[in-house]
This record gives sequence, C-alpha cells and structure tokens, in this order.
Amino acid sequence: MKKSILAAVLLVSSPVWAADVDGVLRDKGGSPLAGTQVELQNGQGVIVKTTQSDAGGHFQFADVPAESFVLLATDGTVVLVSTLLTITGDADVHKDLNMADDQAMNIVISHWQQARNDLSPTTGTSAYTMDQQTINSLPQGEDTPIDKVMLQMPGVAEDSAASGLLHIRGEHANVQYRLNGILLPEGVLGLGDVLDLQIIQSATLLDGVLPAQYGWKTAGVMDIVTKTSFENSGTASVMGGSNGTLQEDLNYAGSTDNIDYFLSASHLSSDLGIENPTSTANAIHDHTEQNKEFGYADYLINPMQRVQITAGNSISYFQIPNNPNQAPSYSIAGVTTPNSADLNERQFESNQFMSAAWEGSTDGVDVQIAPYVRNSETHFRPDVNGDLIYNGLASDVQYNDLAIGLQNDNSWRINSEHTLRAGFMIQNDNVQSATTSYAFLTNSSGTPLLDNGGNNMVSSPIVDNRNKSGQLYGIYLQDEWKLTDLLTMNYGARFDDMEQYLSANQLSPRLGFVYKATDTTTLHWGYARTFTPPPMELISSSDIAGFTNTTGAQTVTEDSVVKPERANSYDIGATQKLGDHWVIGNDAYYKQVDDLLDEGQFGTALILTPFNYERGYIYGDEITATYTGEKLKAYGNFAYSRAMGENVISAQFNFNDPAELAYISNHYIYLDHDQTYTLSGGATYDILNDTTVGFDSHAGSGLRDGFANTGHLPFYATVDASIEQRLNLIPHDNTALRLSVINLFDTPYELRNGTGIGVGAPQWGARRGVFLTVVQKF
Repeated sequence: MKKSILAAVLLVSSPVWAADVDGVLRDKGGSPLAGTQVELQNGQGVIVKTTQSDAGGHFQFADVPAESFVLLATDGTVVLVSTLLTITGDADVHKDLNMADDQAMNIVISHWQQARNDLSPTTGTSAYTMDQQTINSLPQGEDTPIDKVMLQMPGVAEDSAASGLLHIRGEHANVQYRLNGILLPEGVLGLGDVLDLQIIQSATLLDGVLPAQYGWKTAGVMDIVTKTSFENSGTASVMGGSNGTLQEDLNYAGSTDNIDYFLSASHLSSDLGIENPTSTANAIHDHTEQNKEFGYADYLINPMQRVQITAGNSISYFQIPNNPNQAPSYSIAGVTTPNSADLNERQFESNQFMSAAWEGSTDGVDVQIAPYVRNSETHFRPDVNGDLIYNGLASDVQYNDLAIGLQNDNSWRINSEHTLRAGFMIQNDNVQSATTSYAFLTNSSGTPLLDNGGNNMVSSPIVDNRNKSGQLYGIYLQDEWKLTDLLTMNYGARFDDMEQYLSANQLSPRLGFVYKATDTTTLHWGYARTFTPPPMELISSSDIAGFTNTTGAQTVTEDSVVKPERANSYDIGATQKLGDHWVIGNDAYYKQVDDLLDEGQFGTALILTPFNYERGYIYGDEITATYTGEKLKAYGNFAYSRAMGENVISAQFNFNDPAELAYISNHYIYLDHDQTYTLSGGATYDILNDTTVGFDSHAGSGLRDGFANTGHLPFYATVDASIEQRLNLIPHDNTALRLSVINLFDTPYELRNGTGIGVGAPQWGARRGVFLTVVQKF
C-alpha cells in the first residue's frame, strides 16, 4: 500500500511541461534546405505538429509537450532524415537535422540501447562485461565455448560437462541466461552449449544482489546482447587442430528498408566431446558432432516501436568416453565380456528456442512484451550388455521439456529522481520422461541369482514413463530513486508462485544502493530475498518398487519431493579507478539458505538430478583488476568461497550409502562443487598494428571428493595462449590467421575422481591442444 501511495504522490506532483523546439535542416552538402516539410510524430506514428523550413533551412515548433517524438524531414514521399527528440522540461530545445549524417540509424540504435538499459537495471549488482573485442582476443576467439568465456569472470569455478560445467559463487547451476533481455528457458541440462560466440556483441555476468525483475535463477544472470552491426557483410572461419577438431562457422548481417537481420551457422566435429575419464592425451570413444543455427531479425515499425524475433537450433551427438581395463562385476550367458574400453554409450541432445518481442517507447515509458518457447530433448543410450556386466544396471533414459512463456517489462521515468519498473513472467513446462532399464535378479537379501551355467539372470524390462506439466508465475515492482547526485537506491519486491510437483510461493523484497563516493570510487551494497524453484525438467520420481530384488534396487527408499530454495542474500563491494588505465574491485557476499538446492549425477545417464539440503550457507569474497592501455590489455580475478549444507531432505533414494546420509543429517558438509580458491586472468598485447599475442589462465584449489565431500582434489592451473596475424594482401581484404594452444604446458589436472556426492565418474581436463583458425570477412 505504501508503494502505491508513493507512486500516486509522484504522479500528482509531476508538472506538465512544454517547450519550444527549433533547428536547421541541411542537405547532404551541408547547405540549408528550404521549403521542406518538418514533422513531429509521437510513438504511435501520429503527426503532432508540422511546419516548413524557411529560406535559411530554419524550422520551429512552439509549446511542444514533455514527451518523446520523432523529428523528421520529408519531401512528401520519403523521409529525408530523422532523429529522436525527448522533451523533459520547459527549457527550449535546439535540434538540427543533417542529411549528411547517418543520424537516424545511429540515434535509433542509441535509443533502443537506452531503452534496454531502462528495462534492465543493474543498480547494486556486480556486473562483469566482456565485449566483442575482448571475446575476439581470447585464444580461440569466437570459437571459444561460452562456459570457457565465463571461466574468465570473477568467482566462476570450472567443473566437468557431466557435473554442470561451471559454478558461480559456490552455487550449483541456478544461473539464468537472457538473450537481448528475454529469458532463455532452462532446458534439460546436457553436455553441449546452445549458443555460439559468433552471435554475441557482449556478455555480462550479473551476480550479487539482483534487482526485483530477476527471479527464479539468481546465482547469476548471463545477459547476452546479440550483434547489432548490420552492414551487409559476413564472416567465415575454419578452425582445425588436435583431437581431430574441425569447426566451421559462417555468419552474415544485413539490412533492408526497416529490417535488420543476423544469421549464423556452425558445425563442430571433435574426438574430445566430454572430459576424458583418464589423464591420457587421447580419450577413448569420445567423438562429438554438434550443429548450431541462429537467426535474429529486427523490424522497425517506426523509431518508437520495433519487433525483434530471435530463433536458434542446436543438435549434438556425443559418445560417452570409456575408462579402459575396469574389472567386470557380472556375467551374461552367451555374451563375451567386453573390455571396458569397447563400450558404446551415447547421448543425443536437441534444443530449439524462439522469442518475439515487441518494444515501444514514448513519453519516458518503455514497454517490452515477449512470448518465448523452448523445446529440449536429451536421450542417453546405454551399451546394454556392457553396462549390465560392469554396473549391474543399464538404463535408456529420455527427457523432453517444452517450455512456453510470456515476459513483460515496463519502465517509467517519472522524473529525474524516480524510475518505476514493473513486469511479470509466466511459464508452463511440459516434461516427459521415458526410462527403460535392465538389471540382474537378486534374492531378498540382495544376492544375485545365477542360472545353471553360473551366469547372472537378467530382469525383464523395467519401464518408467512419466508426463507432468507445471507452471511458474512471477510479478515485480521496483523504484530506482536517485536520492542525491551521488547516491541511488533501487528498492522493490517480487512475488513468485510455483505449481509443479508441489505448490509454493514467496514475497521477496529487494534493496540495493550505489554510492559514487568520488569520480573514481563507487560503492554498492544490497539485500535480496530469493525464491528458486527446482528445475522441473530434471526432477525424477524413480519407480523404486520396480527395482525390488534386482541389482538396481535402492539401499535408501525414501523419496521426498524436491522443494524450492529460499534464501537471504547480502552483498557489498567497491570499484576504484587508478589513473587512466587501472580499475580494481572487491566484492563480498553472504547467503543464508533454507532447502538449499543441489544437483548430482546419480545414474549412468549424464543427466543431473536435483535434491535439497535442509539448510546451508555460502559466503565469499572476490578481487578483480583490469588494465587498459593502448597496446596492452590485462585482467586478473581472485575468489574465495565456502559452500556448506546439512541434512538431505528430498530425493534421498539417490544416496546408496545410508552411513553417508546419516552423517549428513547432523553435520554441515562441503557441497561437492565447493572450491575454496579460484583464480583467472589474461592479457593481450598488440606487437604491431596487425599482430596480437595473448593468453588466459584458470586455476583452482580443487573441487570436493570422498565420503560426504570431506576431501578435495589437488590444486590445478592451466594456461592458454595465442597469436593472431591480420593480413592485408589485397585492398579491402580482411583475413586473419590465429594459432592457439590450449593447456600450453600440457598439465594433467583432475576435475573429478568419481567420488563425492553426485559424482558419477572421473573427469580430467583437456591436455595440450594446438589449433589453427582462418577468419575471412566478406
């Protein structure tokens, strides 16, 4: 009620302004253009005022109300030149129209960038951005997987593909991806990236205390802006090298009338699709084929309204790598026991997404409404006989998730002190799972039954097919209040409701401050209450009874429903500019959690399963530094983190060791993805105008392992390096050659050793790889 009263007071107290507008219209040669019609149009394209330029090209409008307009000159048939004009007070405004400038395009782009900023505030958050230039300077440039890009950001710890790839600030997953401000729904977590760097103009990681518009996934927001240069040009590149790697990329951007578009396609073939379960340089049975396509179109209805359509497709095939010379546990009549190096497990992944966003802007109000859809499929195919002989269980697992949603964001610049924002999100998920398993028969005490030949007896197929729909609802309201010229407060709240395997909801207040202490020092701090629904597409209510008296029987049979996570988060930080080149920062955070969500790989399929700890806490600190010089650019990050949980209260059947489960019930333990120290850094140096060398590195103190995650893996560090030569062999030739070396010192490092909670198998980081890339712009 108090917020409603405040908004009403602000409405009543806002004065109605009007101003005079004048300017000079000039032709492409810079001379005044006389006798030409000049118009003011509002956001709906309605002509509000019209006049004619005089002999000196001068035009004037009187008593123009406080609103946003399109100011344009026309010959009666076509628009000669246009720009955007916003009246915010009663002061007279002078605005020239110059046909020689690319004025309309530049100002329209700037307008929509500002509108996006108004709809997506970052007040009080920690934001780390990598622009296109920074991405291109990475050792593998635009061929770098997105997760490897994120590893160069503060507080991001590396993990294996089977365990979620990476962790931000001691959390498992809980990261949302936004594409041009639109939520990209989470699909069935698999092994392949859905997006390529080819499409990205910039990528910003937002973490810490997020404003009220960000809900559901709150450990971090990866805010991706697609390329905005539409110059009827394209880029083709080919990368080849170690592990039989061949990657081809093609993209093209163009513009016609009021439509801008960007298209890209890529194909990757490699013999290192997933992390090797051994420390050797070459993995066994680890081939992958990955295809991705992406399209973006932007239709400008008028300078105040536009429609964006974004669509993508990703299809990937993976062989599951083998660990040779393992000891078999069972035998099957008539089947020769294969070497574990010869097994043939595979995984198929398919993802499609699309969004259509209408954006409108007028009189200090920005509106965006966007329906979106994503279809995701993951299908694990076992080596039935091999999995039975080595594991006693073989499961064919298929998950499908169709997510359909609607997102609305609104921003109203009430006056120079207040910007009010509100919006909602609705999402429906339909999840289908189909599992067919085989196991060996046992007696009631768990002893395998043998046939007359002394071989194990295979069960009949155990089929578990499920279909479930669920909904998420979210609504938010917040006000960005400029208390002084130096201090800004963003306060608000959101309400979320979950109707899935259970019903739950929460009202979550948010509060953030930014204080510009000096021209070079900025402080921020904040608080957020968060509500994180479990990933519905991954929740598995196993048919426990179907595995009775088989080698697939669970030791623990309790299966409580997975709950949403509820938390209180606190964050405080500062950035300091040192001279013209250095920026340093420090950020500390603490999160107190109820029903802490975690995920683990508990079966043979490389699909994660969520569960809850009853309580937990996460805290840490991050230090960052960047240097930007004329030729040298460098950055470095150091992070300390601690993530703990106690008492597993859902999906308990996944824990096969009752002693471990009992220990966790009354002990705080490290989460399996906890890594105490994480470091990253890199630099590029322009040796000559057309030659650049660079490197990046990543290091960590090791993820957890052992009984109840009581141990941890050894410290590791890797370095990647590159040299790029841009060629100008013929006029207008834009060819570049890049030589990159991944894991320059060929350091063996183990990400997982197959022990710890929810860790399915050993995984080692990639050994040294050498790659050559040819990039041709056209």
